[in-house]
Amino acid sequence: MAEISKRGSVYQVRIYWIEDGKRKSKSKSGFKTKREAQIYAAELETLKARNFISQNSKTPFLEYFWAWFETYKESSVSERTKLTYKNAFNVLKKHLSGITIEEMDRRLYRKFIAEFGKNYAKSTVSKFNSLYHACVKDAMYDGDVTKDFIAGTDIVYNRAKTRQIEYLNIEETKKLANYLIATLNHNFTAKYMILLAIATGARLGEIQALTWKDINFNFHTININKSWNETLKDFQPTKNESSKRIIRVNKNTLNYLNELKQNHHDMVFVNQYNTVPTSSAVNKTLRACLKELNIGKPSFHFHSLRHTHVAYLLSENIDLYIISKRLGHSDISTTSRVYSYLIDEYKNRADNQIENIVDKLFSKVEAKQNIL
Repeated sequence: MAEISKRGSVYQVRIYWIEDGKRKSKSKSGFKTKREAQIYAAELETLKARNFISQNSKTPFLEYFWAWFETYKESSVSERTKLTYKNAFNVLKKHLSGITIEEMDRRLYRKFIAEFGKNYAKSTVSKFNSLYHACVKDAMYDGDVTKDFIAGTDIVYNRAKTRQIEYLNIEETKKLANYLIATLNHNFTAKYMILLAIATGARLGEIQALTWKDINFNFHTININKSWNETLKDFQPTKNESSKRIIRVNKNTLNYLNELKQNHHDMVFVNQYNTVPTSSAVNKTLRACLKELNIGKPSFHFHSLRHTHVAYLLSENIDLYIISKRLGHSDISTTSRVYSYLIDEYKNRADNQIENIVDKLFSKVEAKQNIL
């Protein structure tokens, strides 16, 4: 068991283990409360049980990354996010196999990013880099590395594989919404799901998981508090904690959703077979609608409706921070990074507005000068 002792006003944690026939130890102090020390001690015990803890950090970086994921992340992320971590691990396995975490430095990591990044889109490289960085920052906190060898790394990526965000313009969005409304049928709920995505920008899994308890018709809100696992056909946690949110929804959209109550099911979206429509089924319906409307976007899919929602809000000058909260992003930098292309599109218009606004500050001065 890890030992917890008080030194002055702070607590210290020390753990012992046998390595190469020798008794070794590791300690960390500075915990303000005993509870903080106990949590850290439990984490160390978990690492010790997996034969992962090591005084000199001789563990290969890829193994350290995976043990970090299992210890700190696995229990709190969705199945889809777990797959992202697995893919990030496989990249390390391909490029950094055998390199220990203590051998990692800025030069080696930049070489890795340059080699790995040349075959991947910017979004993938940025995402994996953020996962690796989170791991290293925790490693510093745990005393396993002394320097952050990832901070300030320039992202290298394949521009040919970096797709621009695809979305519908306002005219196309109106055409799709009107077509959906005109052809709604409570036995075929996919169109209702598409309509709600246009109105909220919610993810497919979040929409699939909605129950009637999550909808407040009086306050015009939906409560995003879980996601849907198509494989298990059951609820699962949201993508992350920030994904849990309450979204305001326009009254007309809620009125259309209310039609689905005649399906007599706790779930909002169930088809005629009393099952939640799959992503494949919903995307098939979406493509059929676009084809019927002669909207030629071959790579457009359900998640593109999220981008469409953002594009519309930006066109209406909704603050990026508000959009970030509505989407369930952990911080505004995520929204800014994902939608940088869209933001640039509206920059010129915003610049013109800023120029006109600032001109108002000098209107009286100019008027006085004209009199003179």
